Formats: sequence, C-alpha cells, structure tokens
Amino acid sequence: MLTADHLRSQYLAFFHAKGHTVISGSSLIPENDPTVLFTTAGMHPLVPYLLGEPHPGGRRLTDVQKCVRTGDIDAVGDASHLTFFEMLGNWSLGDYFKKEAITWSYEFLTSPQWLGFSPDQLSVTVFCGGEGVPKDEESIAIWKSLGIPSERIYALPKEDNWWGPAGLTGPCGPDTEMFIDTGKSACSQACRPGCRCGKYVEIWNDVFMQYNKTADGRYEPLKQSNVDTGMGVERTICMMNGSQTVYETELFAPLMAQIRAMATVRPADEAAAVRAERIIADHMRTSVFILGDPKGGVKPGNLGANYVLRRLIRRSVRYAKLLGIAPGYSRALAETVIANYRHVYPELEAARETILAELVGEEERFEKTLASGQREFDKIADALRQHGQTNLSGRTAFKLYDTYGFPLEFTEELAAEQGLAVDRAGYEEAFKKHQELSKQGDANFKGGLADSTVATTRLHTATHLLHQALQNVLGPHALQKGSNITPERLRFDFAHHEKVSPGQLAEVERIVNDIIARDLPITCETMPIEQAKAAGATALFAAKYGEEVKVFSVGGFSKEVCGGPHAARTGELGAFKIQKEEASSAGVRRIKAVLT
Repeated sequence: MLTADHLRSQYLAFFHAKGHTVISGSSLIPENDPTVLFTTAGMHPLVPYLLGEPHPGGRRLTDVQKCVRTGDIDAVGDASHLTFFEMLGNWSLGDYFKKEAITWSYEFLTSPQWLGFSPDQLSVTVFCGGEGVPKDEESIAIWKSLGIPSERIYALPKEDNWWGPAGLTGPCGPDTEMFIDTGKSACSQACRPGCRCGKYVEIWNDVFMQYNKTADGRYEPLKQSNVDTGMGVERTICMMNGSQTVYETELFAPLMAQIRAMATVRPADEAAAVRAERIIADHMRTSVFILGDPKGGVKPGNLGANYVLRRLIRRSVRYAKLLGIAPGYSRALAETVIANYRHVYPELEAARETILAELVGEEERFEKTLASGQREFDKIADALRQHGQTNLSGRTAFKLYDTYGFPLEFTEELAAEQGLAVDRAGYEEAFKKHQELSKQGDANFKGGLADSTVATTRLHTATHLLHQALQNVLGPHALQKGSNITPERLRFDFAHHEKVSPGQLAEVERIVNDIIARDLPITCETMPIEQAKAAGATALFAAKYGEEVKVFSVGGFSKEVCGGPHAARTGELGAFKIQKEEASSAGVRRIKAVLT
C-alpha cells in the first residue's frame, strides 16, 4: 500500500535527483492577488518567477502545495472531486521544456522503481490548437516516442488542455494531461479522457507556460518558457492502491468511519447517503486547513474567502442533518483531521483552539438558520394540505435550497414524513436555470454579474455609486467601459487617460462611503429610453435593453439605466474599500473593490 507520506517523499526524491531544489509549499491565502481567493494551484506563489524574476532555489524546483478549489463544489461527493487537495509539483523556470517534462512524468508513473503503472493503462491528452495558438504537435511526437499509441493520444480544445493564468492576466499555455484507465466499461462511443463516467481518472498534468495573457486578451510569448506540473496526492494513492474512491484511502478512512458512527439515520437512497458522508468529510477537512493556515485571517463571513469558508461549513451541516448526526459533530471531526495531518502540517496543531472555536460557532449559527427553514417548510406543508394538494413544486423546493440551505434530499425526507411528494424534475429545472444564469454572468465581462445573490446585488449597487463618484472626482469623461461582479468583489473599468492618484482614489472612496452612510433610498422607474435620457439618466449600454428601460435612482446622487438587481437602500451595502487601481487597456483604467 502506498501511503501519502511515502508518495510525497518519493516524488520529491525523484525530482531532487533530477537537479530540482526542494522548496516549501506556500500559504492557502494568496499574497497580493485580489483576483483569487485561495491558492488553487502550485503556480500561484511562483508567478513572479515564471515571469522571469530569479528564484533563490534556482531554475529547477519541486514542492508539495496545499490547494483549495471550489469551482467544482457541486461535483464533490463523487469518486474523486475534492475542495482541498495536496499538489505535488515540479518546475522549470526557463530551463528544460516539453521533452524532459513529459519523459520524466512517464518515468515516474511507469518505472517499477517509482509508481510502476502499466504503460497500457495510460492515456494522454494534448492541446488541439485555437485562438492563434497552434496544435501541440511536439507533445504528440514525444508521447509517441515513449510508446503511447496514437489511439490513446487525444487532441482536445482549450477547455480541456489549456491552463489559464492564476488571475485575469499572466503566464499560461497548453498542457498535456495523463489519465489512468480504471478498466471500467466506456459509458458511450464518445467516452474519452475527461469524461466523468469514472473510466478515466486524471493523475498528472504538465503545463507548458509559453504565453502571457495581457489585459486586452492577447497571448504574447513569454521571455522564458516554463514547465509547471501537478500530481494530486489523493488521486494518486487512490489509483496506486486500487481504491474505488479517494474516500477509501488512509487520508479519509478515519473520517468516513467516524461520520458513519455518528449517523443515526440512513436515507433509503444509498447513493445519497454515501454522497452526504463524502461531502461532510471533504468540507470539514477543507475548513480545518483554511482555519489553520499560518497566514490566518479567514473566518466564516459574508464576503470573499470568508464566504467560501462559511458555505463549506454550512453545507456540511446540511448533510449532517440528512444523516441524523447530532449538533457539535464538527469539533470531533476537526480533531480527527488535525491528528491525521499534524506530522506534515504542524500549523494545524498550533491553531487547534481557533479551528475548533470557529467551526463550533458557525455550526451553531447555522442551526438557527435551519430552524427558520423548518418553520418555512411547515408553513408550505400546511398550505398544501389545506388546499388538498400532495405535491410540493420544484420551484418551492429550490427556494428552500437557495434561501434556507435545504438540499433536495432533505426536503424530500421532510415531505415524505408528511405524506407529500416533491417535484424533483421541477427542482432540477429550477436549479439548471440558476446555474445557466450564473454561467452567463461569469461569461459576460460587460454584463458583469456572476449571480443574483445578496452579496453580488450589493456590489452591483456599489458600482453605481462608484461610477458617479469617479465622474465627480475625475470629470464627466470617466464613464463605465465594463464590469465584472462576483459575490466577493467588483471590478469596474472606466475611461481615463492616466493613473488615478492616491488622493483622488481616497476622495472617490470617501464619497461612496458617505452615500452609504446616508442610507439613501434606491428607487426604480420604468420608462421609454428617450424619456430616461431626457431625465438625465446615464444610459451607456441602453442598446442591450428594449424600448422600455428601468432607471435606478440613488436619492439625488445618481440616476442610471440598468437591468440588474439592486439593494433597497444604500445603508445595506456596508463599508466600501478600493483594493486596486490599474490599467485595463489604452485609455481605460480598472478599479477592484470590496464591501466589508
């Protein structure tokens, strides 16, 4: 059996023998980068060196990096997806490139001296080209020279085989990914590496950083070509030991056993029960590592990284309820995580009291929220019975999920106890529509909204105040050129020909906070676009609306045509803080700001 400890030491020893300096992993909280909430890959702490700054350890490095990714949070509970994971990495800072990286990956994976996978189990993917970047023929040729046949080399598009920058700009490039064939039957003729049916599991990724993505979306060749590779500890020991899922490995087995011992209810749907156990284990482990990070500062809250942590803890509580696990469970599970990892990450032991206090406190706060949701469910059930109905609509089930945090399975169990059925198809339709709206918001830089949550709505409202304040300070030319708003922060582009001085930024910030402090009402009127313009409303993107538009007025401070959600009063926004001002493109500046 290959343990995580053995894998970490093997990997570092292998690359140390290839001339790499072993360096320490960095904090989960990125340094000086407001565009990402957590370290999601080993490259984040090394961006300055990937851009050409010399590293004290030289041009060949290797490390183990703690990472948190929540983009696939809804996939957690399957065989392999995790929110926290350890990434083994090796780096070439302008030294070796594709041939050495791929050859060494193959050696470590297949040599009996190291992991010893059969070459016949290995399938690989490469970048097929696009957006002015050619197909990665070089990687294809290298894989063939190592004995991988053409039928197990897949050329895939950007969404599969391109590694973007850590933030909005920076080092990026094509990658080649390695997959282990688990031996399961293909789900369809289209099944290939990257399919989520479980036949192929990604085990390693070699990124070839050849380009720098600029603020205007261009890909410029880097002055040095770099290699950034990543192998997940959890997935690798899962594959090596023949485990069906990462939750059967030594890293999760104690937690899973503890959760099952705590559970007093077993849902009829066994798959739902197993998924709940995995979500609790994953989210508790991630929360412990976030709270125990040496940099500190992340606590459960409503914004940014604090909100992500809160979501993880509360999601865990929801699924603990589904299994009948008694309140207070988070303390016991956190103790297990700390005991399992303290020999590798002693900072967890050092932060023990903080970790336990924050977890227990947030669990208790959410218990009260769940009680409110239970009261809402009881009202809905009573109303249905009074009208002789036995079916709870999918939209109502989704509202219980979105507003009170009730997972569908939890709502279905409550409904069954009262002789009610839940429209699962309607729920899934409402959930899908919610996801589509979120994706549209992510994709539209000028549209700007990632979703319509309370946090995003408040930040969207703040952009109106920022827009007017910029014109007050810089002049009427400082008009919006685009925006991108998530629940964590706002990004606002505006016309201006030079850097905004610190004094001007301070004045803009003061004006916005003054309007917030005055708790002005935010009103909405619907009128023809020409009438809106005649009334003095700013209507920069009016073309994307119909003949009738919504005009939002913030007291007597600002008036703007807009189709997005807004707060009712400025006092709801909290404190406005500008984090960064920088160039976006020629004649356009960018401000990043948060509400606290």
